[in-house]
Amino acid sequence: MKITEEIIDHIAHLSRLEFEGEDKKVIIQDLERIVGMMDTLQQIPTDDVQPLIFMTEEFNALREDTAEVSLTQHEVLKNAPKKDSDYFRIPKVLDK
Repeated sequence: MKITEEIIDHIAHLSRLEFEGEDKKVIIQDLERIVGMMDTLQQIPTDDVQPLIFMTEEFNALREDTAEVSLTQHEVLKNAPKKDSDYFRIPKVLDK
């Protein structure tokens, strides 16, 4: 497939980019190399190749998700610089 300036202009319009002068020539060369590589890949026989579902044969062993209490609310609030009964007190961030 031949990449023309019209194709580049169309792609630039769709992607809201601008290619001028030397940049347009570089983009044309890059896209021609990409299309050439895709043509080369299409020539590889893949009839007997199984689809790849996972990248590795490793099994991801996850632990059971169980809730457990590590610190009580009282222990956490004990070291708070400012607190109000059951909550942390922080400076006002947003003004209305």
